[in-house]
Amino acid sequence: MSLYILPKDQLSAFVEALQASFRVVGPTQTETGYAFADIVDPEQLELDYDTTVLPPKKYFLPQREVLFNFHANALEPGTGQLEVEPVFQDVTPTVIFGVHTCDMNGIMLYDKVFAEGFRDEHYMERRDQIYVIGIECLTPCDDASFCKDMGTLTAPPIYDLHMTEVNGSYLLDTGSERGEALLLEYSEAKMAKSEDMQLLGRTLSAKWPHFRHRLKMSRDQTPSLLSLGYDAHIWEDLGERCLACGSCTNVCPTCFCFDVQDELDINMEDGERVRVWDSCQLHEFALVAGGHNFRESKASRVRHRLMRKGKYIKQVHGLLGCTGCGRCERACLVDITIPGTLNALYEEMQLEPGG
Repeated sequence: MSLYILPKDQLSAFVEALQASFRVVGPTQTETGYAFADIVDPEQLELDYDTTVLPPKKYFLPQREVLFNFHANALEPGTGQLEVEPVFQDVTPTVIFGVHTCDMNGIMLYDKVFAEGFRDEHYMERRDQIYVIGIECLTPCDDASFCKDMGTLTAPPIYDLHMTEVNGSYLLDTGSERGEALLLEYSEAKMAKSEDMQLLGRTLSAKWPHFRHRLKMSRDQTPSLLSLGYDAHIWEDLGERCLACGSCTNVCPTCFCFDVQDELDINMEDGERVRVWDSCQLHEFALVAGGHNFRESKASRVRHRLMRKGKYIKQVHGLLGCTGCGRCERACLVDITIPGTLNALYEEMQLEPGG
């Protein structure tokens, strides 16, 4: 697409102009760190921020969402027939500022999961109303991150605008026609010159030495590593430590498992079906009718989570299920980490480097 330049001191005016027509969301400072929240004052927006506690996935997949209402058929009482009325929430057009590249990779996976094959119309209704404005990570945002290992240090092609800070300005790459229209209508951005493009190239090249590798293997090895290590001893060790609290999946930008529940009114005739976040780390997740649990032990649930991140999701959607953001590492009370687990499994399986 095209490249534009916007002086940093004009960013607040851009945000303020957007607020007249959009819900504007972005990273904000909190008492405990940073969080994506509604921007009321442009000064709240923090683009140079450590990783937020929660990713922006809550704007794409709410923690609780009504799918449809149902009513007992008044014309044929006692037949067990229900009238079903789909519910689509009124979605305010939303601009999300300052999305890190790891989180954009998470959104890209969501788009594959919910938009390809069997389309989730509730997701699509919301997705079509969200503009994503990314921010380039020029230095590591957190010690727990390993985005360089996971190949998510580069912005994927899902953004509407992508910002890179250079010499007191932002260079904005337009990733979509609607993103370019947004920029031109609501900001004073100018078309970048050839020297700006060259500066952007040098800036992006210079960032890579600042980021470290944490994995002892390449990300392309993780599917075969996990297959070989399915019965490894490490899973029992991790199962003994795991609290099965589900914190890791709550903060993950790619976890999308949900439960579907029917909530009845007190009249026992009307109700609604809702979708709520769920976690494969909870004991009840794989519990089925008859009392059988396919993943009874914590060890099996920890293994399942890693298998999904490094193997299963890639088999189905072509992308790894981990973006290397490091949130699960910070959230885990017993210090279970994806790099630590994969490295320990690598050593246990004694894989040859590059194998």
